[in-house]
Amino acid sequence: MILNREFYTRDAVTVAKELLGKVLVKKRGRKLFKGRITEVEAYLGAEDKASHSYNNRRTARTEVMYKEGGYSYVFLIYGMYDCFNVTASVKDNPQAVLIRGVEPLDNRELMMAERKVKKEKDISNGPGKLTKALGITKEDNGIDLTDKKSLWIEDDGYIPEKITETTRIGIDYAGEDALKPWRFYITDSIYVSKKVEVNKKEAQK
Repeated sequence: MILNREFYTRDAVTVAKELLGKVLVKKRGRKLFKGRITEVEAYLGAEDKASHSYNNRRTARTEVMYKEGGYSYVFLIYGMYDCFNVTASVKDNPQAVLIRGVEPLDNRELMMAERKVKKEKDISNGPGKLTKALGITKEDNGIDLTDKKSLWIEDDGYIPEKITETTRIGIDYAGEDALKPWRFYITDSIYVSKKVEVNKKEAQK
């Protein structure tokens, strides 16, 4: 079942948590490339110093964030990696969720060939990796994810057994907001960019 508008028009933290386990689908020609979402980060808009829309910054790049929840926001980092986000909340409240990892499902072999990697976990355990594997590009920016045309997210009933909540990655510039526990991932998944290190003594208790 494709996720509807109501799913996305909630705060980014709620949407982020509930996106874990859902299936991201990219249509390429007659093929559907699918990946189960394993890692996400929430960005809470105008009040979040880590967000592109902090302090209501509004540019050609961030304009899509001001739409209501349920649109794709794709941007380029380091001049070479596309990152895929979904907008959240209501119109003019520019929140978003960054998809940081997926577990390859349909057309896994083609994804592996596309990524040119030897280890399965390296296919899509990072935001730039998963877009390359699925074929998501800047051309997919601004797509209505509720239309089920070329890019959408489905619920197939899967529920993660355990979720880890921790800080977001690469946002040291965000001051105290860098400490917000707004990154979430499926604890046992190998398709995660960076896991929290567990103290062995603590783990044995």
